[in-house]
Amino acid sequence: MTISAPAQPMVRVLYDESRSDLRDPARPRPVRFYQWEPSRPSAERAPLVVVSHGTGGSGSAMDWLVRPLHEAGFRVLALDHHGNNFVDGYEPEGFLHPWERPRDVSFALDALARERPLGPVGAAGFSFGGYTAAALAGVRLDPGILRAVLTGAVPLPEIPEFPGVLEALRAKYPTDDAARRSLDAAGAELTDPRVRAVFLVAPGLGGLVTPESLAAVRVPVGIRWAGADTINPFEVDTRPYLEQIPTATGHCVGPDVRHDDYFAPEPADPAAPLRTGEEAVAFFREHLR
Repeated sequence: MTISAPAQPMVRVLYDESRSDLRDPARPRPVRFYQWEPSRPSAERAPLVVVSHGTGGSGSAMDWLVRPLHEAGFRVLALDHHGNNFVDGYEPEGFLHPWERPRDVSFALDALARERPLGPVGAAGFSFGGYTAAALAGVRLDPGILRAVLTGAVPLPEIPEFPGVLEALRAKYPTDDAARRSLDAAGAELTDPRVRAVFLVAPGLGGLVTPESLAAVRVPVGIRWAGADTINPFEVDTRPYLEQIPTATGHCVGPDVRHDDYFAPEPADPAAPLRTGEEAVAFFREHLR
């Protein structure tokens, strides 16, 4: 895959005092992000696109999406979600408490807004990051379904990045009371009104969100999916977003494209990430004017 690396970003780590570090509850939650400023100064504030990585990934490895956005003149912010990134390791909540990810994005936007006024804001995400971007547009998890998954009533597919993740979560929250408290925020309203458009690539968790929240989304939503995706299959994960969000449009990037073509060293279709990045640029140019 011939995707050149984007320019070196500014790397920042801020701390969210309202939430705890997953390894040390006495410390605040770290929010690391990579920040690219436009290389061509302009009198107008450049639109900002926030990028959320997939399960176990990192904002530092989202070159196929960051590079074209940056080269097109956008400000770009790519996060490392605590407990779910390969830079500083995994914790079970990072994989099984998805509602914390959109809060990372809003926290980062708050920090940037304190420094200078934000221009138009969009959000883009791959896989688990697709849900993250959708949540910022108003999509909400169904706590009942999520509870069934976390209690084992509904089978949880094996997560290659963290085998035995459900057992690890139960060991960390051994009592029913502790598990219940950890789920209190599962169905929270996580809309960020600053986000004016979202772009979802092979989005995940489509079977865990509520139809009512999908139908209530009002910002433009662009969706791309891989035709041979067995990680986030179209019928289970993408179709709910595509068919139940009234503002959603999208298409398959190729019938033979796999989920891991976006990060594998030898993808079956090396051009798929390039096409997707170019289409993300066109989408945000249209909706973040």
